[in-house]
Order: sequence, then structure tokens, then C-alpha cells
Amino acid sequence: MATTTYPATFSIGGDLPVNRLGYGAMRITGDGIWGPPQDHNEAIRVLKRAVELGVDFIDTADSYGPNVSEELIAEALHPYQKVVIATKGGLLRTGPNQWPVDASPKHLEEALHGSLKRLKVEQIDLYQLHRIDPNVPVEDTFKFLQKAQQDGLVKHIGLSEVDVDQIKKAQGFFPVVSVQNMYSVDNRKWEAVLDYTRAQNMAFIPWYPLAGGNKEALAALDTLAQKHGATPQQIALSWLLHHSPNILLIPGTSKVKHLEENMKTADIQLSAEDMASLDKIKAA
Repeated sequence: MATTTYPATFSIGGDLPVNRLGYGAMRITGDGIWGPPQDHNEAIRVLKRAVELGVDFIDTADSYGPNVSEELIAEALHPYQKVVIATKGGLLRTGPNQWPVDASPKHLEEALHGSLKRLKVEQIDLYQLHRIDPNVPVEDTFKFLQKAQQDGLVKHIGLSEVDVDQIKKAQGFFPVVSVQNMYSVDNRKWEAVLDYTRAQNMAFIPWYPLAGGNKEALAALDTLAQKHGATPQQIALSWLLHHSPNILLIPGTSKVKHLEENMKTADIQLSAEDMASLDKIKAA
């Protein structure tokens, strides 16, 4: 059966073309996304190897560490050569695996300037609101981001874990060029958001892009993995690349070996039959 095809690149905001297989820099920190990595040198090697393998889109956040991920990116890759660095603000860290929300203008101002300093840049390529804060008027948050863009501190603005109505509200303040929501072959809660972003030519960046324990999904992925001589994880990532042309992948890892395995996803060509077998999986 004929294989399906998909575009290899996507242009963020219409002017930042990137390969759709990027890298998420959350896992290069310590346990619980807290503190420095156990192996500093390996974290640096991962970042350098990612770029060698064609990654030109790296996603991070001030809360990863906190601060550690951004610092490592700058250490490994600054000055950046044709690499888009996306970061996020809007979460606090009070301990391992603890993520209180704070999207107040005061905190976002501190977070943004901290990110600029750690990444050693004068402008963030893509600055993403990590979460909408239920305790802060959303207009205040959006006005801050609007002004940060007007002041030239950020080139483009994205959102994370939002619904369509929230995206539309944000669009009243600034162009939204990306949305980062949880999404995978067996978790399609945000399908309507994916549809909207595709229609609006926004990037859709799935976090937690691998099957989350759904037995049906795991069985289907394993079957196709054996067929293609791949891993189930590679098939799950490949499905996303085939599924919608605006999806940007940011699989994360702290090991070069695993990074190289993830990057081989680009070599997998799923057939229409393969896609159909995965498309019919019911969300867990």
C-alpha cells in the first residue's frame, strides 16, 4: 500500500521555518525537573547532538530546573546558529514536581527578563504563556504579553493548555502563532484545538506525545513497530507527524542514545492503512 507523505518543515509565525521534529529540553534537568542534571556533560552533549542531527527548534521554560534548562542551552549552543529557541513563563517552582501557576504581569516580567538573560539574547523567538492563571484577570496577562512584543522583547507569542475560546480571546491582543497542549495517539481531548490551529496556520506542539498506557494503543503501536523495524515510541511520534502538517514535535530526553533513536522517527513512512489502524484508537 502506498505510504502517506507529510511536509518536513513548518514556518512559525510565517517567518521562522523549522524542522517539525524538534527537541524538548525539560528532561535535561534533575529528578522531578528540579535542580541540575545528574550528568552535566551528557546534557551538553544531547543539546549539541540534537543540532547536529538537524534539530532547529528547541523548547524550554524558565520553570525547568528552574532556570537550569535555559542555562544549559546557552552553555551548549550560544551564539545560536539557525536555531529557534522557544521558552515559556507563568509557572513557579516550589519543589520537585510542583508547578504553581503565576501569570501575573509582575511575575511574567521577572520571568521574561530572566529568560532573556539566561539564554543570552535580546529577543525571545517564541515566548509561550505556560498556563492561564485563574487568579489573574486574563486581560492583564495578555496585555503584558502584548506590550512585551511591542517592546521587541519577544518576536512571537504562543499559549499552552488552552481551549479555542481562550485562543480567540488572546488573538484580540496579539497574533497567536503556537499552542502547546497535551496530545497523543490515545489522548485527543484537544482535537478541536488542533483543528483550529491548523485552520489558523498556527503551530500545534503536543506535550506528552507518547501513548499514556492505553492498552489498545500500546498493542497497535507495537504491531506497527514490528512491521517497520521501529520502536513503539517512534511509531507514536511518526503518527503525529503524519496526522497534521502543523504539528511540531518536541520529544525530550537526557541521553544522546535516546535522542538519536527519536530522530530516526523522520525515516518512518506510515501507510494509509497504518494511519487508519491508529486513527481508530479510542482515547483512554
